[in-house]
Amino acid sequence: MQVQLRPRDAGVRGALGSGLKLGRSACMEHILCRQPRSRPLALRATVAVASDATKVVVMGAAGRTGSLVLGKLLARPEEFVAKGVVRSERSADKAAKLVPGAAAQSFVRADVCDKQSLAAALAAEAGGYDAMVLLTSAVPKLKLLSLVPVLLSKLVPGMEARRPDFYFPEGASPREVDYDGAVNQIDAAKAAGIKRIVFVGSMGGTQVDNFLNTMGQANILLWKRKAEMYLVASGLEYTIIHPGGLKDTEGGKRELIVDVDDKILDGDKANRGIPRSDVAELVVQCLKLPQASNRSFDVSSYEEGTGTVTTDFAALITSLDGKNCDYSLPKSSPVPLP
Repeated sequence: MQVQLRPRDAGVRGALGSGLKLGRSACMEHILCRQPRSRPLALRATVAVASDATKVVVMGAAGRTGSLVLGKLLARPEEFVAKGVVRSERSADKAAKLVPGAAAQSFVRADVCDKQSLAAALAAEAGGYDAMVLLTSAVPKLKLLSLVPVLLSKLVPGMEARRPDFYFPEGASPREVDYDGAVNQIDAAKAAGIKRIVFVGSMGGTQVDNFLNTMGQANILLWKRKAEMYLVASGLEYTIIHPGGLKDTEGGKRELIVDVDDKILDGDKANRGIPRSDVAELVVQCLKLPQASNRSFDVSSYEEGTGTVTTDFAALITSLDGKNCDYSLPKSSPVPLP
């Protein structure tokens, strides 16, 4: 028997709740999956904005991190004009409830697997967009019966620990969403004249054996990494952010940590997570910071109360000393990488 589980967009821990530890932390945002075609949904209202504000389109705006990004952009009308792209009217209703000031914002419906709907969504903004934030991902579903041996392994002394099994719905696999869908978004952005993309991926992309890659045997992190490589080669200005495990805690209270190539995952487990609000703030900052141009890096945080709260994001990125993620890694991959 298979039962669909709707995970949070934060990752594996969000998928099943904090009581079940499934592996290394990773960010997995809500998918803009294949939907029946229909006219774009638009919810419009008037808001006073600066004439030189940066126009931003947020892909995956109904996700919990996507909605935070959109909310932060809307809160700064002197700097940004923002619109969220969602997969359905239901997603738009959800986003409107999650995003402060959403009554003053437009939502457009699009399917990342449908090039026509993407083109229509990006064309809906008069004058076009300057930047895109890409926060979409395939979402795994739990095979409920696989929890039986997991629970038994916790109850029976000496029994080998087991993990639950997952699958991806037809038409919504990591290959189709995280690679093909991301490529569609990048191509649509380029065709629409968008100059900059902030791509939110996940830590673990150098680790072929990362647990997330075993979910449904679908290699989700590797397909994400291949999409990142496509973005790097696209000629567009980019920032690629790999968060650690997302936390539903208040942002703006921690010192953030940046590094490359999953080195953070080799350190203290307590420092592998980051509040999703801090990720959202970093995304917004990277839209403007010259230091974030053509950079790819990992980010997590120290425990609250440890270190100095990060407020200078330019200094944070500068602390990388010019390091970018090495896309020659992993050296051996079941997913064909460029």
